[in-house]
Amino acid sequence: MEFRDLRAQYDKYKEEIDSAILEVIHNTSFISGKQVETIEKRLAKYVGTKHCISCANGTEAMSLVLTVWDIKEGDAVFVPDFTFFSTGEVVAARGAVPVFVDVRRDTFNIDTVKLEKAINRVIDEGKLIPKAIIPVDLFGLPADYTEIDRIAGQYGLRILEDGAQGFGGSIDGKKACRFGDAATTSFFPAKPLGCYGDGGAIFTNDDELASLLSSLKVHGKGSDKYDNVRIGVNSRLDTVQAAILGVKLTAFIEHELEDVNRAYRLYTDKLKGSVETPVIPAGYVSSFAQYTIKLKDREERDSLQVYLKGKGIPSMVYYVKPMHKQGAFSDIKHNEEYYSVTNELCDVVLSLPMHPYLTEEDIDIVVDGIRSYSDNRYTA
Repeated sequence: MEFRDLRAQYDKYKEEIDSAILEVIHNTSFISGKQVETIEKRLAKYVGTKHCISCANGTEAMSLVLTVWDIKEGDAVFVPDFTFFSTGEVVAARGAVPVFVDVRRDTFNIDTVKLEKAINRVIDEGKLIPKAIIPVDLFGLPADYTEIDRIAGQYGLRILEDGAQGFGGSIDGKKACRFGDAATTSFFPAKPLGCYGDGGAIFTNDDELASLLSSLKVHGKGSDKYDNVRIGVNSRLDTVQAAILGVKLTAFIEHELEDVNRAYRLYTDKLKGSVETPVIPAGYVSSFAQYTIKLKDREERDSLQVYLKGKGIPSMVYYVKPMHKQGAFSDIKHNEEYYSVTNELCDVVLSLPMHPYLTEEDIDIVVDGIRSYSDNRYTA
């Protein structure tokens, strides 16, 4: 059993993927070929934004936006404490300070009540200037953008949606990656929409932002790549990856999002009464980058993971360490009482195999493994 079965997806679409790759090779347009512009237009249409600017990876996508926004030393950017390192890394790389905010235990996403408290603490301390919020659509579920929008408007902050895991999710029909002032996603292979290497994209309705991003990602180009009007970077989505994404986006729209939610419903129904399962609020749709359960404590989580591994069932822990405890941020002072939920989640979460090609038989094997573990543990 695979944790995320990319082989099953490739086997299903082998002819289309191989053909798309061979077309790029035949045309030898490996950089900035027509497939790049085509996938950008399709992605913008799917998400519902005016612009999609592709780039080298999801981390670079966030970095490019923060560069255009001139996030710098002395600025504070608010980031969830329970997420992947890159969300805080891009802030620190600009010289700014990532201010970590605890998350909600039910949705794993940034706690908006604690977010507002964190903003006010920064204002009261007077050492940093609050500039932006980077909510993360963790495990495929969009954050609470209704409340985040209200808070951002009240305090004059920009919102950068980190949709690396959230592509395909939605709130009341509004797709992830169209919230806030700009949004980013990742095409890392294991993401809901992944390519066969690294890749990323930025979504926005802001014409000026889109124009600057298109320049920055190609060495600050002006009218062409040999007319350099600003200092930029080299951050392009290559044509082979764009061609692969073209095939995969069609599959994602036609059935993969629906199929991964079918797997979610089966898991949740079959695991009822055994473990804590994901919570999806009314009006929300998750793209289920991960299906994450909660156990009683770290000992139970770790022993279950070992037990499942012995039965050939893979699982992963996202995340073993809070952002505020990462060594790279050791120079930032933290008050542990602000992070009670994240500290607990790092001890109790376990992500199970999850992808659109899971069969009910696969899910039964995982569920039976969890139930068997519980039976053995409490009857021993």
